[in-house]
Order: sequence, then C-alpha cells, then structure tokens
Amino acid sequence: MLPGYLELKQVSPGVYEVLWKLPVTQGNRLPLAPRFPAGCDLRGDLKSEIEQDAWIYRGTLSCDPPLDGQQLSIDGLASVGTDVLVRYLSSDQDSLQTALLTSDASSMTIRRSVDQAASGIGFYLWFGVEHILGGWDHLLFVLGLLLIVRDRWLLLKTITAFTVAHSLTLLVATFRLADIPSGLVETAVALSILFLGPEIVRRWRGDTSFTIRFPWVVAFGFGLLHGLAFAGDLAEMGLPRQELVWALLLFNFGVEIGQLAFVAAVLGLWWTARSLRIPLWLEQFPGYVIGTTGAFWTIERVSAFLIP
Repeated sequence: MLPGYLELKQVSPGVYEVLWKLPVTQGNRLPLAPRFPAGCDLRGDLKSEIEQDAWIYRGTLSCDPPLDGQQLSIDGLASVGTDVLVRYLSSDQDSLQTALLTSDASSMTIRRSVDQAASGIGFYLWFGVEHILGGWDHLLFVLGLLLIVRDRWLLLKTITAFTVAHSLTLLVATFRLADIPSGLVETAVALSILFLGPEIVRRWRGDTSFTIRFPWVVAFGFGLLHGLAFAGDLAEMGLPRQELVWALLLFNFGVEIGQLAFVAAVLGLWWTARSLRIPLWLEQFPGYVIGTTGAFWTIERVSAFLIP
C-alpha cells in the first residue's frame, strides 16, 4: 500500500501552501486526514484531482500562531495499514523537516530549526529498511534463492546480481524513464516467486536446471522486476525532482541494509537448524510456503489485473 504524503511550504508568516496526497486502494480513498493545530484555517476548500493511485489535494493554510513549535497529526493511521510522509519547508528555504508518521507515532512537532541532512538521511534510510522488511513478496523471493543456492561464492554472486538489477530499475522507475502499470509489475513479482517453487523441489531431488546452475542470471532478470515494484512508493510520493537523487540513493541503501539483515537471519537459522538435526519435513517447509504463496498471489494479482 502506498504511503500518504503531506507537504507544507511556508510562503509568508503564518501562511502555508498545502499538498496532500491521499492513497487510493481498490478505487477507494483511505480514511486519512491531516489534523492541523488550533488556530489554523484552510482558505477555501482543498482543490482535488485524481491520479492512478492517489487523490491530490492542494490549498492554502492560514495559522495564528504559526506552525513552528506546534503539533501536527494524521487521523486514521491506527486503522489503516500505511504511513504518511510529512515534509515542512520554511519560508527561507533553508530548513526542511522530514518525518514519517505511523500508527504508533501519528503526530509530530513542527520545528523551524532542523538539521536538513540528518532529517533526510534518517527518513529515507529507514523508509528503505521498512519497505524491504515489510515486503513479504520480495523477502520470499530472496528466501527462495537462499534455498536453491548452497555454495557461498555463488550465493554472494546471486545476491549481488539481484541487488544490482533492482537498483537499476529503481533508478529508471523513480525518474519515470519507463512507465509500466503497477498491476502488471505486481503480477510479475508474484510469478517470480511461483517460478522458484519447482526449482526448489528440483534442488531437493538432486536434479539440475538453468536456474540451479546459473542462479545469478535468474536473480538479475527477476531483480529488474522487483526494482520496479520497489520504486512505486518513492515515485508516487511526488518528491521535488531535485531531491529525488538524494532520496533514491538513501532509500536504496536502506533496502540493501534490510535485505542483508534478512539474509543474515535466514543463514543463522539454517546453521542452527543443521546443528539441531530437525526433521526433513520441517526443513522443507519454507519451500512449500514459497510455492503455495507464489501460486496464491499469482492467481490473486492476475485476477485483479484482468478484472477492473
């Protein structure tokens, strides 16, 4: 699910331009709304327009006293499984505050004096980590690669190929150099997970295939698809173009941190399981989960893509 996006740009003392992107899921607007401090009034109604995945609202906010030092919150986050990125830009253009509001932390204090670099680094790094660790389809694909590849050098080569591939398409999609419908991308990601199911079984049987012999090639090919999915959240936020390069690099670095943490955790569990000599069915259980989930997601996403 796409995150919401709220941008407040100060144009004069106590006056702010408002840009509010409200995510849409299955054609319905999410029940989210910004709650401005007491003393703030919108000048007229927010003008709205619809995009593929969001409603866009624009307006002017007048606050007395000004927003500096006051609390801003987003209503509805506790009941919706998404976050909201808030950006506050002061009138002197030198102070940018970036914050991610979640169901656990749905409010923030507006501050004029903020370390812009620290604010941006912290947000985009964490957003990348959160994105990969919350993306079960991407994690299942990586888990499938780990179940197929046993050689350490080949594993390093495979994970590197996957990383390079999704980094390339993340760059392409974020700057909209290619425009592929999100439904088609999500369907292809589900197919990539389903594809690994039979390959894992072949590995168990001692058989071979192109995927087993050259997993890094398959990882690179499917990594291109996964990169398009990674880019969805970042591109749809509508960040200023001059900030995209900075955001892209930090977001991608955060994705890699999360991915490496997941790989390390899986390898640690695998080595522990080997020392405990767990039953064969339990060792093979993750492979069945990957195949079954991949099949379910493929049917679900193909249906959603073909039937509006």
